[in-house]
Amino acid sequence: MEALLSEFTFLSDQALQDKNFDPSTIEDLMKLFEIESYKAWAAMELEQEEEVKEAETSMQQAEGYLDSVMEAAMDEFRRLEEEMERMAKAELKDLEDTADKARKMGNLMEKAAALASKKYVEAALNSATASMKSAWKGLSSKKVHPS
Repeated sequence: MEALLSEFTFLSDQALQDKNFDPSTIEDLMKLFEIESYKAWAAMELEQEEEVKEAETSMQQAEGYLDSVMEAAMDEFRRLEEEMERMAKAELKDLEDTADKARKMGNLMEKAAALASKKYVEAALNSATASMKSAWKGLSSKKVHPS
């Protein structure tokens, strides 16, 4: 393009100095300018298309990377969720076992209290029976106990 500008400058100077200058020479040069401009435009379009393809490729790579990162994050989330679920189940089982032991202990304590109560009632009845027998013996023998 610089060579054409240089040639145009030369022809312009010649046109100003030479009265017999042929203007078709400048027209031929203008056609060369036009051809050079189309070539530059085509080269620029080609370069732009290549940049678009590179951008699309980069975008696809970025999407692929994002997909892989998201998939890894989802896998980690699933593992964490499974671990949390496993821990919750283990804690629930421990709580159920503790509740079952407490229920059994409560049943044993209830039975022990019922047995102790029964023994106390039996002991009270035996004591009352013994006191009554002693009192009847005293009445039948006509002796009074000093207390």
